[in-house]
Amino acid sequence: MAQPAERAYYRFVVLFFNCLLTFGSYFCFDIPSVLQDQFQGNLTCPNTTVINGTVDCVLGLGMSPQQYNLLYAIYAWTNAVVVILAGFLIDKLGNRFGVFLFSFLCVVGSSVFALGSHFKGTPYLLPLMLSGRLLFGSGNGSLTIVQNRITAFWFKGKELALAFGLTLAFSRLGSVLNFFLTQRFEERFGMEWTLWGGALLCLLGFVSAVIVSVLDKAGMKQLGLDGAIQEESRKVRVQDVKLLSLRYWLLVLTIMFFYNGIFPFIADASKFIQDKYSDYSQKEAAYIAGAVYDSSLVLSASVGILIDYVGLRGVFALACAILTLPVFGLLAFTFVPPLVSTLWLGVTYSFAAASMWPSIPLVVPQATLGTAMGLATSIQMIGIGISNLVVGQILGTKSSETKIPVWRWQRMMIFMLANTISCIVVSVLLNIVDHRQGGTLNKTTKRSAAPAADGPTDREPLMEGEEERDEDQPNATRQ
Repeated sequence: MAQPAERAYYRFVVLFFNCLLTFGSYFCFDIPSVLQDQFQGNLTCPNTTVINGTVDCVLGLGMSPQQYNLLYAIYAWTNAVVVILAGFLIDKLGNRFGVFLFSFLCVVGSSVFALGSHFKGTPYLLPLMLSGRLLFGSGNGSLTIVQNRITAFWFKGKELALAFGLTLAFSRLGSVLNFFLTQRFEERFGMEWTLWGGALLCLLGFVSAVIVSVLDKAGMKQLGLDGAIQEESRKVRVQDVKLLSLRYWLLVLTIMFFYNGIFPFIADASKFIQDKYSDYSQKEAAYIAGAVYDSSLVLSASVGILIDYVGLRGVFALACAILTLPVFGLLAFTFVPPLVSTLWLGVTYSFAAASMWPSIPLVVPQATLGTAMGLATSIQMIGIGISNLVVGQILGTKSSETKIPVWRWQRMMIFMLANTISCIVVSVLLNIVDHRQGGTLNKTTKRSAAPAADGPTDREPLMEGEEERDEDQPNATRQ
């Protein structure tokens, strides 16, 4: 009789709690974006007036644009350093070690960040908030690696892109709710309690970590794979990085350049919309900026199903980069309603996330997947961190009650365009190399379909040696 872990429902139960791991942390990540006016607002507003329904002075923490962007940059830089070690440790010590440690760091980091808001007007504000983002970044980026590793383990050869899409959808649900609810919550309860609410949601991720650990451990024992995977993990060495293929590195650069145009834009999108399009309030601007995540939330699952069925992951990656070019062009040089651009960007982002990240398990061995994901996340975050710093310099280093000039925003969009063009160039090279090495990324359903049922169970072998039995096995790892 088949064990529960061999049934489809079991892996989807694992997936549900796995998705909840990052729901709260993604909510927390972009709270500064929604409350950018408050973060950069004045410490006092003695002579506030209202002009055409708009308050000319916003009470806040008194950060400069450069200091505000530093909150995102330090998150990215921390990720860049920590996730490399985290990925290796996860490969060596297992998923359960990772989910406990990194979900706990998210809780501590978000709590320190919230604590820092109580010290506005003092020298302790920025150090505390940066320390909180540092700890939060150490946990959240690494937690995503564990999350992806668990997803790849349970869905490799099955509904892999769908599973990655659902994971992204849950994460983006946190982001979407942030853009819809945070502004209202802040108006009613103040910034301090808003940030503490985000920390409470990170605690939900820690509870989910406990549950997914229990399910993962029980499931691997039922499948008889626990001992085998531990044996493979003991063989993982730092030197294995040298064995990662050119295809992997091109894929990582494609991800980096694409995300360089997404996250730094979203971090400043609310302020951009208010400055360039004067008809929008802070709340309306936050809704429009959050439309990137709205599209991703709605489309992620269906896009995952489509890519699972069609394949052509490399082609989709290239198409996403090409179709993203007009977004920043419209924002830079036209006054087309910004909602058009953010919805458009959300669509290309959905396809990119569902095609790029699930491609990594296809080009690296299972035993080194955590290390590979860690390196990919590190390089991605290095790029995003540099982009945040560049954007901060472009937008200015001094706090001011006046709007940031449109020409500065235009330069920022041109910088986003440059990253997108770089993504196109690298993704073209990725498709060429993939074609020369067997076309694993661009296999269609007909070419990669597996002989479905070799046995009564709903799983296929996870270990690399078992997968190499058949050259046409779906999603088989090839160097």
